[in-house]
Amino acid sequence: MNGATIAGGLTGLAAVAGAVSARTILLRRPGPYQPSGHALPGPKAADPLPEVLRRGLGGLTVPVTPGPHGELFIGPGGPQPGRTLRRLVLTPLFARAKSRGGRLAREQQTPFRLVVEFTGANREAETLLRAYAMLDQQLRDHAALLSHCDGDTLVPGAVTVSVCGIVDVRELLATQRTRYAFADGTFDDLGSQSAPPTLVPVISEPWTRRFGWDGREPIPAEERHLLHAIVRQAHDDGRIVRIAGLPAGSGRARRAIWTELGAAGVDVIADRDQRGLVRHLRRHPVSRVPAATLPTRAVRRTSPRPHAPRPDRRTESV
Repeated sequence: MNGATIAGGLTGLAAVAGAVSARTILLRRPGPYQPSGHALPGPKAADPLPEVLRRGLGGLTVPVTPGPHGELFIGPGGPQPGRTLRRLVLTPLFARAKSRGGRLAREQQTPFRLVVEFTGANREAETLLRAYAMLDQQLRDHAALLSHCDGDTLVPGAVTVSVCGIVDVRELLATQRTRYAFADGTFDDLGSQSAPPTLVPVISEPWTRRFGWDGREPIPAEERHLLHAIVRQAHDDGRIVRIAGLPAGSGRARRAIWTELGAAGVDVIADRDQRGLVRHLRRHPVSRVPAATLPTRAVRRTSPRPHAPRPDRRTESV
């Protein structure tokens, strides 16, 4: 009887352990890929990438600060050993894409959008441009997986890198015939001949820069019209739109804003509330999620033309 009891107990423990293990695996399994979701890490986030990948978000903005030897550091406070963009973001991100045949997720259709935002007290142009040179060198180590521009030819990859926070970065990028990073644009770039989609494929602004609606009441008709007009013009330009800087408010108010952005066809919605945003996008996908599929190998494409016959086929490939 004692032997049977012990055996039964061990069997029960094994079953419980198996259930716990299965639950742990399920909890760690990445969520479905959300190309329209973009993560903005909190001010204390020292290693933001794992959570972003686990939730299946399609992009991440990483604030970086130039430090010793030209390295770019992330996280709060001053530069800390080992807390570099290369070690915590670039290396694991590209290792994951390489191990999965050039995609971060099986259902990934469009590039993961990594925005490198240069911050910090040192705003000297020479320091920032030297830091960009370091970033460019690090990106070229992963050229096969990156969206890049070769002259006027756009080649999509698993990851598209945009740079913001450097005043003269556009001029520097424009001098590179083959570049592995792009400039982050604003709504002022709409229709601009000096900032073509091959240089500025994404326009992005904080919501509160041009809109006063906070989601608590119905959106004013004129603001809705402006939002739809901006998105339509950006798509006609061959660009995509990313909206960030949403007003702080209740979950209900934030969901109302996300809903309006999705209905207007805003390609990428950026927010710190990663969990809430992912849940919302699963239930309410953006109206114009791009359909272009990432190639399994490098494919040369010509520059996108405005007013393409089918609105889906935009410069979403970069």
